[in-house]
Amino acid sequence: MPALPFLDDLPRFLFFTGKGGVGKTSLACATAVRLAEQGRRILLTSTDPASNVGQVFGVTIGNTVTPVPAVPGLDALEIDPQQAAEAYRGAIIDPVRDLLPAAEVAAMTEQLSGACTTEIASFNEFTSLLADESTTTAYDHVLFDTAPTGHTIRLLRLPGEWTSYLSDGKGDVSCLGPVAGLDRLRHDYAGALGALTDPARTRLVLVTRPQRSSLREAARTFEELRDLGMTNAHLVVNGVMPSYAVTTGPADELALAVGSREQEALAAVPDAVAALPRTTLPLLAHDTVGVPALRELLDPDETPHPSPLPEIVSPPRGFTDLRRLVDDLEGDGHGLVMCMGKGGVGKTTVAAAMALELASRGHEVLLTTTDPAAHLDDTLEGGVEHLTVERIDPRVAIGAYRERVMASKGKALDDAGRAVLAEDLKSPCTDEVAVFQQFSHVVFRARKQFVVLDTAPTGHTLLLLDATGSYHREITRQMSEGATFVTPLMRLQDPARTKVVIVTLPETTPVLEAQELQDDLARAGISPWAWVVNASLTAAAPTSPFLRARARTEAAPLASVARLCRRVAVLPLLAHEPVGAAALSQLTRPIAQPPLPPARSHP
Repeated sequence: MPALPFLDDLPRFLFFTGKGGVGKTSLACATAVRLAEQGRRILLTSTDPASNVGQVFGVTIGNTVTPVPAVPGLDALEIDPQQAAEAYRGAIIDPVRDLLPAAEVAAMTEQLSGACTTEIASFNEFTSLLADESTTTAYDHVLFDTAPTGHTIRLLRLPGEWTSYLSDGKGDVSCLGPVAGLDRLRHDYAGALGALTDPARTRLVLVTRPQRSSLREAARTFEELRDLGMTNAHLVVNGVMPSYAVTTGPADELALAVGSREQEALAAVPDAVAALPRTTLPLLAHDTVGVPALRELLDPDETPHPSPLPEIVSPPRGFTDLRRLVDDLEGDGHGLVMCMGKGGVGKTTVAAAMALELASRGHEVLLTTTDPAAHLDDTLEGGVEHLTVERIDPRVAIGAYRERVMASKGKALDDAGRAVLAEDLKSPCTDEVAVFQQFSHVVFRARKQFVVLDTAPTGHTLLLLDATGSYHREITRQMSEGATFVTPLMRLQDPARTKVVIVTLPETTPVLEAQELQDDLARAGISPWAWVVNASLTAAAPTSPFLRARARTEAAPLASVARLCRRVAVLPLLAHEPVGAAALSQLTRPIAQPPLPPARSHP
């Protein structure tokens, strides 16, 4: 059994965070099971807008504390952004609904319908668990399964940002809506900040994979959170290829290469996290879904898999490759390609590979990202002809937005008025407005060239689309009848202008999450153009018994994908990380055999 130093001398609060796809949810759930089975009372809380804690345990978990039947002593809570926002709006509007004219109630409702309100509402529930310990007094430990890195850093900055804003700001707090009880909010935020920065009460568990990019992300995360005052941190390296996977059975180039690059990455852990207490967990031959699998994550069975070799099931009929998707895209000559999905599924890699292939064919291509944790330059490792790489940097966007507002709205104000406006622009809600404006500009540029957009993980992207919808509704109200106009949302809804590509992994939970994303997009009037299943062992056809056992778990998820979309590309897991133009170009190589005719499936 591996040593588990991250569980030694536990404080009351544990935060599991890291880059998407590193196994935060699995590790948080496994830790909750282990502690509960030791007789402790545990509350497992997800702050990820795309939470899948319920799927891991096979129970429905929502915005209320729910017992996990299979694990006595364990309760779970998924902070649902939409439910939280609805309750938040109701608490503000219901008391005055019968006292104000209908037009004013409608205006309040619209004011409280944006992404900023959703974030604040979710955050208020999160802070109550930290600031008011009476709400969790029945539990020995409270575990937080957080959103992917960029969204989590944004969330954890909020206690300090709102505390400072409410304490120092003298401007209009309109982005909060007509909120009552700011003193209570100030107290809650200050209490949450105190809990987060107290090493006796809170431990940060940085979850990573044995990969260069993931370890670098863990180091960047720790540096940013350390600046916020969170110093009690442990590093957990999850999913390390077990030694027997390489040494048992016939030689497998893929297994050897993956094992070798993992060891090289672990030998060069970034300085920022090298000195942290470290726990290493092996990769399992199966998905970590269900209580038995969660137990094995922290107490793995390292018995080699017996011969004969497990058979590999071929991908479903009709699956294609990434090159053929680019062939279909190229015919339009321009347009927006949005790669969407949960963190860690390879959106950045797929976006970079598609952009690189289009540029290699002579098209002018803009490759950009809305993901605060994305690093396109690291993926490309150098410039490419016809390819421009940019990033929607929230800090740059916020600064530019504030300057524009001060130069326009502030131009006619006196010194006192400008001071009030400047204070109002310090609101954390300014961030979403600023990023939305840059996002809108990128959408507009796709009229004349290819724009490949690597989006933030699902939850953050849905907040951005919420802002896009709010803007569309506002413009629609303001335009006179019969006027012609095109909003960013209308461009996203037009399949001739925008191709949405959902990226996922051939695993049960990522596919379920991608299906939920497709359903969310449908409610916004957006239909995915294609799916990409990344890092498939089935497509790689390994000979290692361990990797073949892993590959067999892909059969059911791949069959589900075939039912969800007519156009699907499947990419093999590569022996070497797809970093740099040469490696990325391997993802758009033509397949050896042409695909079979597509099976009948749902659009």
